[in-house]
Amino acid sequence: MKIYEQTCGNLLVKSKLPGADWVINPYVGCTHRCRYCYASFMKRFYHYEEKWGDFMAVKKGFLKGIDKIQDDQVILIGSVTDAYQPLEKKYQCTCTILQNLQNCKGMVEILTKSKLILRDVELLKKIPRIRVGISLNTLDDSFRRSMEPGASSIMERLQTLQALKENDIETYLFVSPIFPIITDIQLIIQETKGLADTYYFENLNLRGDYKNRILEYISEQFPEYEHTYKQIYCDNNLEYWEKCKQQIEELAKIHNIKAKEYFYHSKIKKQ
Repeated sequence: MKIYEQTCGNLLVKSKLPGADWVINPYVGCTHRCRYCYASFMKRFYHYEEKWGDFMAVKKGFLKGIDKIQDDQVILIGSVTDAYQPLEKKYQCTCTILQNLQNCKGMVEILTKSKLILRDVELLKKIPRIRVGISLNTLDDSFRRSMEPGASSIMERLQTLQALKENDIETYLFVSPIFPIITDIQLIIQETKGLADTYYFENLNLRGDYKNRILEYISEQFPEYEHTYKQIYCDNNLEYWEKCKQQIEELAKIHNIKAKEYFYHSKIKKQ
């Protein structure tokens, strides 16, 4: 793993993401090595020789404009990199950022796949408005290892959610990306009910160079699902996702949970 340092003017960047007004990414790159990584396109904006996943850049800069954040605005930490990947143990960039957000009026939100966030529980509790999301798309750790080999295990993520709740920190579960047929939404809700204040759902969007990579993986590991994946991702058939949305709505009512889905925000037409 090659480590660089990158100087930037301001760590706080205006966001175009749904649900976030500003984003902070302490690092460039990620060591989770997710096969489906949406952020791998970021490589073209940098001149590092290594492949995405084989390098990390530690950002050096300041948080400018925090005092201008309004109370109805959201700052998302970790939109294209996990702020709590292993490199954080040494460089503590995220820890420093949290120390500078203790007077922030807006909602500070962190999305991670890492148990390392528990290191900063006391810091999190000092931020007036904070919520933490844990991302997962399966309860099968063998599938997790093949998809997200560098991330915390499923058990570690569930234990992290539990610990955050015990410390009265608002939590949400980000069920993402939903792999057709493979991701068991009903089972995930059943096993995590009470650990998350809110559930968010995002479908698997395939584009760029990782589209063929995922389709080849499905063909090799789940040949019985190959036809369904081709219908969705080659023929642009949205029927599966429409049924999935209906299932989420029904399960939300059955289990009395707050749920919201973020589907179709790729080139697939929006509904």
